[in-house]
This record gives sequence, C-alpha cells and structure tokens, in this order.
Amino acid sequence: MNVPTAALTKNIAIVGSGPTALYTLAELIKSPVKQMITIFEAQSLAGFGMPYSPNAAQALMLANIGSIEIPPLTQTYLEWLQSRSAEMLQVYGVTHDELHDRMFLPRILLGSWYSDELYVLIDAAREKGHRVAIHENVAVEDVVSEGGQIRLVFDAASGVPDQFFTHVVLATGHVWPSDQEGTGRFRSPWDRLAHEEVPATDVGIIGTSLSGMDAVLAVACQHGHFVEDGDDLTYVPNARTGGLRITMMSRQGILPEADFWFDYPPKPLRIMTDEAVENALSEGRDGLLDRMWALFTKEMMLEDRAYFDRMGLASASPEDFAGAYFKPRLATDPFEWARDNLAEVDENAAKQHAVPWRCAILNMHEKFEEIAGQLTAKDQERFKPLARVFIDNYAAVPPTSIRRMLALHDAGKLTVMRLGNDYAIRNTGNASRVTTTEGEVREFKVIIDARGQKSLGASDLSFASLAASLPDGEVPVTDQLSVDTDQWRGRLYLPAAPYLLGRFPFCQGLTASAQFGKWVSSGILEHDPVLA
Repeated sequence: MNVPTAALTKNIAIVGSGPTALYTLAELIKSPVKQMITIFEAQSLAGFGMPYSPNAAQALMLANIGSIEIPPLTQTYLEWLQSRSAEMLQVYGVTHDELHDRMFLPRILLGSWYSDELYVLIDAAREKGHRVAIHENVAVEDVVSEGGQIRLVFDAASGVPDQFFTHVVLATGHVWPSDQEGTGRFRSPWDRLAHEEVPATDVGIIGTSLSGMDAVLAVACQHGHFVEDGDDLTYVPNARTGGLRITMMSRQGILPEADFWFDYPPKPLRIMTDEAVENALSEGRDGLLDRMWALFTKEMMLEDRAYFDRMGLASASPEDFAGAYFKPRLATDPFEWARDNLAEVDENAAKQHAVPWRCAILNMHEKFEEIAGQLTAKDQERFKPLARVFIDNYAAVPPTSIRRMLALHDAGKLTVMRLGNDYAIRNTGNASRVTTTEGEVREFKVIIDARGQKSLGASDLSFASLAASLPDGEVPVTDQLSVDTDQWRGRLYLPAAPYLLGRFPFCQGLTASAQFGKWVSSGILEHDPVLA
C-alpha cells in the first residue's frame, strides 16, 4: 500500500527557542503523525527568548503583559506562578496572596515560565511518540537549499556537522545589534548593559518606551536603589553617584502612558466587524485606508461620543487625529503628564473602569494590522501617524515603571529631551554629541540606543545563502509565513518579527508569537514535499 507523502514523518528544525518557537512546537506535536523535531538555541539558556533571559534582563525590568493576555501553553502563566514556592516568588518581591492575572511581573520571571514550558512540551511530545531533541550553545550560520532538502550549517566552534531537514523554522526573534563603537555606546539595552558597569556621568538614552525605561533602570540601579514606603517610592543614590544624570530622548519628547484597565475578553466591535473589514478589502487597494478610517470614526462615535467630539473626528483625517491625540502631551511637561495619567489609571483600576475610547483604539489596531500589507505606498505613508497612535495605546507600560521614572526625576537624576524629526548623533571619540532639530547640542559620555526593533529586509539576514537567494527589500512570505519563492516555499518558515514588520506593523507581542506558531505549524503539517 502506498502511504501519501504528507502523512510521513517530517524532519523539522526550529532555529531559536523563544516564545514563537514554543508556540510552534506546541502546535506541531498535536499532529497524530509522529514528527522529528530538533531545536537549536545559540545561547546557553533555552526557552527564555529575548528580552526575558537573565543573560539580558534584570529583576526590576517588567513585562508589560499580564497572564490574562498571554496565550497559554500546557498551563497559564498564572497557574505556573501559583505553583511556585513562596521562596522563589519572594526573590521577585511577590507573594502568593498578591498574584492575579493582570499583574505585571519581571521579564525574567516570565522567561522562566517559558523555559519550564519548553521542557514540559518536549516530555509531552515524546510521550506521544514524537522525536524531539534540543541543542543549546549551537548557532546556525547558514541555510542552504540542497537536493530538495534544507541544509543547516553550524558555527565551527559548536563542533556540530551540517544537518539536513525537510522543513526549517527560523524563529530567531528580535535582532539587537551588538556594540561596535566602544564602551561609551551601547547599540541596544540587551547586550552588555545588564552586566557592564556604567560610570556615574552624563548618560543619554535614545528612546522613551519600556525598552528605554529598562535601560534607565539598568544604569540607575548600579548607582542607587528604590525605597518603597506605602504609596511613596523614592530613589536613593549611592554616596558616589553625584555625577549621574540620565536623559531619555525621543522625537516627540514624551513618556508612554501607564497601562490602563481594559475589558477582557474585549467587547465585540459594532462597526469595524470582520465582515466590514472584508468588504473594505474587497474594493481593492485604492482608497482602502479611507474606507477603514470611515469605519474607525463611526466606531469611535458609538463607543465614546464625548471623545469623538473632543477630537473633531467628524471631519478629521487619520493625520489630523494623530496630531490631536498627541497635542496635549506635547504641550505638557512629560513628568507632569505622567503623574496625572498615573493617578487616573490607578483610580480606574480600583473601580475596574475601562475608558471607552482607549479600549476602542486598542481593539481596532488589530483590524488595521490585517489590512496594513494591502495599503498602497501612498497610504502606507499616510498610515504612519495613525500607527503611532495605535502603538502608543497598546504599548502602554506597567504603572510601576512610571512610578520609578517619577522617583528618578524627583531625585534629580532623570530628564526627557525632545529631539524633533531631524536630529543628529555624532561620535566624537570620547563622547556622543546629540543635536536636536531646534539646534540644542548635548554631549553624553555614555549613550544607549533603546529605540526598539527596526524593520529588516533580505539583506539583513545573517544566513548568506538564504539572503543571496532572495530579492532585495522585504522577505516575501506566504500567509503561513513560508518564504515565498519557488526554492523555499512550504519548506522554510520565517516567523521572526524584524522581517514581518512591513506586513504586520504591530507583531512584536506574545499574542503574535502564538498566532505565528499556528500559521507555521499548519503550513508544515499540510505541506507535501513531493507535490510541491
């Protein structure tokens, strides 16, 4: 009897072992057909991912997502936390009585859950008859299409010979460039910063998001500590920390807002429904942004008429709305705004009150992501200001992070500077000189780039053979995230955020990792190498 090729065991490699890799593994092992799966992790600790690893993060660095939103694996994050010992939780300043599903906890703790879940998944896979192997400290150097299979080439230092696979998943996660400009400049908050001493001097941090706050904490905690007294939080510098001055910088010179209470599961949208979005798409690319914007304004009018009127949404364009959205914050000292916003967020959380306009924007950003890749080049430019509104809304930070920034500001150690759109940064040899759009010049002995993940293209891939096989520009992918060329389609998958930001501009969260895992696993399990 001839067995269909699609029903035969596939030999699958997963490169990387962070959240996207775990969600992919969890879906693959649901298959009744026994699979061969090998996981390669370049770092010494598998399962954590960036930036949840103790190699990169510190205990004060918080994840801006609670268990209520994190897609479960073999259990929810909260269930895992509840099963931990009191002694372990105490290390992170948490007790069992305090735990709840909206709690913001250290990145390292979240990484520990993922790491534990990796090995639980592997055990479960083996019990079902799948063959799963994991290799740490093994870096993949190249990906080569050869004889209908994919050959992985490994770093010579690993001592691992080349291996062939029927399918390969490049779950390589975020790409944070390493420092190449001396000890005074850090190219990301995740490389040397967690473990290298930073002097008590003028420190500049490019970026005011949660990543920027993580960089602030990494520096500040080398030179002082926080003291909590009831609702009051104070930063106490060390005796020799007089020269420490930290400046956060961004184009707009504003801080993110504190994460707000929201309805979960979210209330269904009444205007911007799946059917309405499909209808907007069916009319073609021309005018798509305007059709989506019309749905947005009608939804906002239903959800929060007072906000609709205050923002002038009856006649506003997407660009107009973005300007009106940020205008009050731009006109206010960032720390004054942060203090008032924090008080509002705390009050709403205590009442479990969801602000309608905030929740509407939060829910609608997912609909806009569905159509972002279909926008014309002109509309993609028009969409950028509105995308910043969506990002500002969903990337709100833990209230504790705002409290810490306020404590540092009150201690005279932290300020925020507006760069404008045409700023310049020049390395002068022993310092970095920053010139703002308005001509202000500042010099920093240490500067940290915390602007977050940038969109990358084919030429940025570290796998030379793969990069050479692709057209210039973005990496083309199918709906199941397979690299979309005749050479790779159905065999090679790239669920890595840096290469997908052009198509999925809001894809950097854990919910996206879970969705990517489903798409990739379905593509692999459905693929027939003989018929392809």
